[in-house]
Amino acid sequence: MAVVGAAAVLVVAYRLGFQPWQPRWGATDDEVARVMTGDAEVAHADFLATCAIDVRAPPMTVWPGLVQIGSGRAGWYRYDRIDNAGTPSATRILPEYATRILPEYQQRQVDDRIPMITGGDIGPTVKETDPPRRMPWCDDVGEFGWEWLLEPAAAGGTRLLNRLRVTAHPSTGRMTYEAVAAVGDIVMQRRMLRGIKRRAEQTAASDSS
Repeated sequence: MAVVGAAAVLVVAYRLGFQPWQPRWGATDDEVARVMTGDAEVAHADFLATCAIDVRAPPMTVWPGLVQIGSGRAGWYRYDRIDNAGTPSATRILPEYATRILPEYQQRQVDDRIPMITGGDIGPTVKETDPPRRMPWCDDVGEFGWEWLLEPAAAGGTRLLNRLRVTAHPSTGRMTYEAVAAVGDIVMQRRMLRGIKRRAEQTAASDSS
Protein backbone atom coordinates (compact mmCIF):
# COMPACT_ATOMS: atom_id res chain seq x y z
CA MET A 1 0.00 0.00 0.00
CA ALA A 2 2.86 2.37 0.79
CA VAL A 3 4.26 1.87 -2.71
CA VAL A 4 0.86 2.52 -4.28
CA GLY A 5 0.45 5.66 -2.18
CA ALA A 6 3.89 6.96 -3.13
CA ALA A 7 3.18 6.28 -6.80
CA ALA A 8 -0.11 8.16 -6.55
CA VAL A 9 1.66 11.13 -4.98
CA LEU A 10 4.22 11.15 -7.79
CA VAL A 11 1.50 11.02 -10.43
CA VAL A 12 -0.37 13.92 -8.85
CA ALA A 13 2.84 15.93 -8.46
CA TYR A 14 3.71 15.31 -12.09
CA ARG A 15 0.23 16.24 -13.35
CA LEU A 16 0.09 19.43 -11.28
CA GLY A 17 3.71 20.55 -11.22
CA PHE A 18 5.49 19.36 -14.34
CA GLN A 19 3.01 18.41 -17.04
CA PRO A 20 1.54 21.92 -17.52
CA TRP A 21 5.08 23.30 -17.91
CA GLN A 22 6.49 20.67 -20.25
CA PRO A 23 4.65 21.50 -23.51
CA ARG A 24 5.42 25.20 -23.18
CA TRP A 25 9.07 25.27 -22.20
CA GLY A 26 10.51 28.78 -22.57
CA ALA A 27 7.34 30.22 -24.10
CA THR A 28 5.31 33.16 -22.77
CA ASP A 29 1.54 33.14 -22.32
CA ASP A 30 1.16 35.26 -25.46
CA GLU A 31 3.33 32.89 -27.49
CA VAL A 32 1.35 29.86 -26.36
CA ALA A 33 -1.95 31.59 -27.20
CA ARG A 34 -0.94 33.13 -30.54
CA VAL A 35 -2.25 31.70 -33.78
CA MET A 36 0.52 30.55 -36.11
CA THR A 37 0.16 30.04 -39.84
CA GLY A 38 0.85 26.32 -39.70
CA ASP A 39 -1.88 25.67 -37.10
CA ALA A 40 -4.44 25.16 -39.87
CA GLU A 41 -2.51 22.15 -41.19
CA VAL A 42 -3.69 20.10 -38.18
CA ALA A 43 -7.30 21.04 -37.54
CA HIS A 44 -7.69 18.93 -34.39
CA ALA A 45 -4.67 18.52 -32.13
CA ASP A 46 -4.65 16.10 -29.20
CA PHE A 47 -1.17 17.25 -28.29
CA LEU A 48 0.01 20.84 -28.59
CA ALA A 49 3.41 22.16 -27.59
CA THR A 50 4.92 25.63 -28.01
CA CYS A 51 8.54 26.05 -26.96
CA ALA A 52 10.82 29.06 -27.34
CA ILE A 53 14.34 30.27 -26.70
CA ASP A 54 16.30 33.52 -26.95
CA VAL A 55 19.31 33.45 -29.25
CA ARG A 56 22.05 36.07 -29.18
CA ALA A 57 22.35 36.15 -32.96
CA PRO A 58 20.21 37.60 -35.78
CA PRO A 59 17.66 35.44 -37.66
CA MET A 60 19.94 35.18 -40.72
CA THR A 61 22.54 33.50 -38.50
CA VAL A 62 20.04 31.21 -36.78
CA TRP A 63 18.39 30.04 -40.01
CA PRO A 64 21.26 27.83 -41.38
CA GLY A 65 21.26 25.62 -38.29
CA LEU A 66 17.54 25.07 -38.70
CA VAL A 67 17.53 24.44 -42.45
CA GLN A 68 20.08 21.63 -42.29
CA ILE A 69 18.20 19.59 -39.67
CA GLY A 70 17.22 15.99 -40.44
CA SER A 71 18.36 12.41 -40.00
CA GLY A 72 21.18 11.63 -42.40
CA ARG A 73 21.70 15.39 -42.89
CA ALA A 74 23.06 17.49 -40.03
CA GLY A 75 21.14 15.51 -37.42
CA TRP A 76 18.80 16.93 -34.79
CA TYR A 77 21.28 18.26 -32.19
CA ARG A 78 19.59 15.96 -29.70
CA TYR A 79 20.48 12.35 -28.85
CA ASP A 80 22.15 11.04 -31.98
CA ARG A 81 22.04 7.38 -30.98
CA ILE A 82 18.26 7.65 -30.98
CA ASP A 83 17.45 9.86 -33.93
CA ASN A 84 20.51 10.01 -36.18
CA ALA A 85 21.64 6.38 -36.45
CA GLY A 86 24.47 7.06 -34.00
CA THR A 87 26.10 9.68 -36.22
CA PRO A 88 26.94 12.85 -34.26
CA SER A 89 25.01 15.90 -35.46
CA ALA A 90 26.88 18.02 -38.03
CA THR A 91 30.28 16.46 -37.44
CA ARG A 92 32.23 17.83 -40.40
CA ILE A 93 33.98 21.03 -39.44
CA LEU A 94 35.35 23.15 -42.28
CA PRO A 95 37.50 26.27 -41.79
CA GLU A 96 34.77 28.49 -43.23
CA TYR A 97 32.04 26.66 -41.28
CA ALA A 98 33.82 26.25 -37.98
CA THR A 99 30.55 26.16 -36.06
CA ARG A 100 29.29 23.04 -37.87
CA ILE A 101 27.04 24.54 -40.52
CA LEU A 102 27.10 22.26 -43.57
CA PRO A 103 26.81 24.07 -46.93
CA GLU A 104 25.38 21.09 -48.84
CA TYR A 105 22.29 21.09 -46.60
CA GLN A 106 21.45 24.79 -46.85
CA GLN A 107 18.64 24.49 -49.39
CA ARG A 108 15.03 23.76 -48.52
CA GLN A 109 12.14 23.78 -50.98
CA VAL A 110 8.40 23.28 -50.59
CA ASP A 111 7.56 19.54 -50.52
CA ASP A 112 11.07 18.57 -49.40
CA ARG A 113 11.00 15.67 -46.96
CA ILE A 114 12.38 16.22 -43.45
CA PRO A 115 13.88 12.75 -42.83
CA MET A 116 13.08 11.38 -39.39
CA ILE A 117 14.94 8.12 -40.00
CA THR A 118 18.36 7.86 -41.60
CA GLY A 119 18.07 6.29 -45.04
CA GLY A 120 14.27 6.28 -44.99
CA ASP A 121 11.63 8.38 -46.72
CA ILE A 122 9.73 8.99 -43.51
CA GLY A 123 8.94 12.39 -42.08
CA PRO A 124 6.94 15.58 -42.64
CA THR A 125 7.38 17.78 -45.69
CA VAL A 126 8.10 21.49 -45.95
CA LYS A 127 4.83 23.35 -46.54
CA GLU A 128 6.36 26.78 -46.95
CA THR A 129 9.77 28.38 -46.60
CA ASP A 130 10.19 32.06 -45.83
CA PRO A 131 13.85 32.57 -44.90
CA PRO A 132 14.91 33.64 -42.40
CA ARG A 133 11.52 33.93 -40.72
CA ARG A 134 9.30 30.87 -40.93
CA MET A 135 9.19 27.24 -42.01
CA PRO A 136 6.19 24.97 -41.29
CA TRP A 137 6.39 21.20 -41.73
CA CYS A 138 3.41 18.81 -41.94
CA ASP A 139 2.62 15.21 -42.78
CA ASP A 140 0.43 14.23 -45.74
CA VAL A 141 -2.75 13.54 -43.77
CA GLY A 142 -3.05 16.55 -41.47
CA GLU A 143 -2.16 14.72 -38.24
CA PHE A 144 1.29 16.16 -37.57
CA GLY A 145 2.40 19.77 -37.85
CA TRP A 146 5.70 21.33 -36.79
CA GLU A 147 6.34 25.02 -37.32
CA TRP A 148 9.42 27.18 -36.75
CA LEU A 149 9.25 30.95 -36.35
CA LEU A 150 12.21 33.31 -36.03
CA GLU A 151 11.49 36.85 -34.87
CA PRO A 152 14.00 39.69 -34.47
CA ALA A 153 14.63 40.49 -30.82
CA ALA A 154 16.44 43.16 -28.83
CA ALA A 155 20.15 43.79 -29.34
CA GLY A 156 20.16 42.06 -32.72
CA GLY A 157 19.02 38.73 -31.32
CA THR A 158 16.31 36.24 -32.28
CA ARG A 159 13.29 34.81 -30.56
CA LEU A 160 13.00 31.22 -31.84
CA LEU A 161 9.60 29.55 -31.52
CA ASN A 162 8.83 25.91 -32.16
CA ARG A 163 5.25 24.57 -32.27
CA LEU A 164 4.03 20.99 -32.51
CA ARG A 165 0.44 19.98 -33.25
CA VAL A 166 -0.32 16.25 -33.28
CA THR A 167 -3.48 14.17 -33.60
CA ALA A 168 -3.30 10.94 -31.61
CA HIS A 169 -4.51 7.77 -33.28
CA PRO A 170 -7.59 6.17 -31.65
CA SER A 171 -5.57 3.10 -30.68
CA THR A 172 -3.13 5.29 -28.79
CA GLY A 173 -5.56 7.38 -26.83
CA ARG A 174 -5.23 11.02 -25.96
CA MET A 175 -4.16 10.62 -22.32
CA THR A 176 -1.55 7.98 -23.13
CA TYR A 177 -0.18 10.02 -26.00
CA GLU A 178 -0.01 13.20 -23.94
CA ALA A 179 1.78 11.45 -21.09
CA VAL A 180 4.42 9.92 -23.37
CA ALA A 181 4.79 12.81 -25.81
CA ALA A 182 4.97 15.50 -23.15
CA VAL A 183 7.86 13.79 -21.38
CA GLY A 184 9.73 13.04 -24.60
CA ASP A 185 8.99 16.45 -26.06
CA ILE A 186 10.47 18.51 -23.25
CA VAL A 187 13.69 16.49 -23.30
CA MET A 188 14.16 16.46 -27.08
CA GLN A 189 12.87 19.94 -27.87
CA ARG A 190 14.97 21.64 -25.20
CA ARG A 191 18.11 19.93 -26.42
CA MET A 192 17.40 20.73 -30.07
CA LEU A 193 16.61 24.39 -29.42
CA ARG A 194 19.77 24.72 -27.40
CA GLY A 195 21.74 23.06 -30.19
CA ILE A 196 20.46 25.59 -32.72
CA LYS A 197 21.14 28.42 -30.25
CA ARG A 198 24.70 27.27 -29.60
CA ARG A 199 25.61 27.05 -33.29
CA ALA A 200 24.10 30.44 -34.08
CA GLU A 201 25.81 32.18 -31.16
CA GLN A 202 29.15 30.61 -32.03
CA THR A 203 28.77 31.84 -35.61
CA ALA A 204 27.81 35.34 -34.44
CA ALA A 205 30.81 35.47 -32.09
CA SER A 206 33.13 34.31 -34.87
CA ASP A 207 31.75 36.89 -37.33
CA SER A 208 32.27 39.71 -34.84
CA SER A 209 35.84 38.78 -33.93
